[in-house]
Amino acid sequence: MPQESAIYTHGHHESVLRSQTWRTAANSAGYLLSSLRPNMHILDIGCGPGTITADLAVLVPEGHVIGLEYAPVVLEKARATAAERGITNVHFVVGDVHSLNYPDRTFDIVHAHQVLHHVGDPVQALREMRRVTKPGGIVANRESDYSAFTWYPEVDGMTDWRAVYERVARANGGEPNAGRRVHAWARQAGFDWPSITASASAWCFQTPEERALWSDIWADRTVASSFAQMAVDGGYATKEELARFAQAWRDWGEKEDGWFVVLHGEIICRV
Repeated sequence: MPQESAIYTHGHHESVLRSQTWRTAANSAGYLLSSLRPNMHILDIGCGPGTITADLAVLVPEGHVIGLEYAPVVLEKARATAAERGITNVHFVVGDVHSLNYPDRTFDIVHAHQVLHHVGDPVQALREMRRVTKPGGIVANRESDYSAFTWYPEVDGMTDWRAVYERVARANGGEPNAGRRVHAWARQAGFDWPSITASASAWCFQTPEERALWSDIWADRTVASSFAQMAVDGGYATKEELARFAQAWRDWGEKEDGWFVVLHGEIICRV
């Protein structure tokens, strides 16, 4: 069976989990929410610390949600998140999106957020997501697009940071500009055009609180997450250069007129 071949660029440093636990169904899966029904069974792939997963479970109180994650290290936090919120119609498992351990036609919705740009074969992943979705069900996916990130004002080092990140991500077997490709990957996975609804949405960080959150997260990730070690080991940046990038993030975060947008491509595919 196909297996994951890519390396997860971010790893599971505290700064990465800080970013992931900020995500909610409202800010990260809004395009999907109108399709939910109370009794649905949902598979949430790449669930990470489980904040989106838990939100989905609340929205299907008569149904059930499974959060699936390739890296078991984060599932303890996901289970704690659900327990703290008193959510009982959710559980978490280890698995690989390239080879899902479920029968055909199992789920009403199969959802993934920020997953396909990290995997080795996104088309195979979407084939598997399609396989385990019931007829009439939905495969839903949302991916960021790094080359489309945009910010103001320009701070020396930010563009260099992005270039290094993209090089490391591709060396790891991923595609950082997945957002613009998800609809095409879906077609290659067997969905036809009438069944694919493509859209786009963005995270926007502009208030002092938002700028502090986003700049601190990325400054820390740049020097302390797995990305940092991969960048140095791969010869893509020195520790000194990474420190300069981290300072650029902090400088941007202190700008009163600072503004940062993360563009996402989204698809809802009807099976």
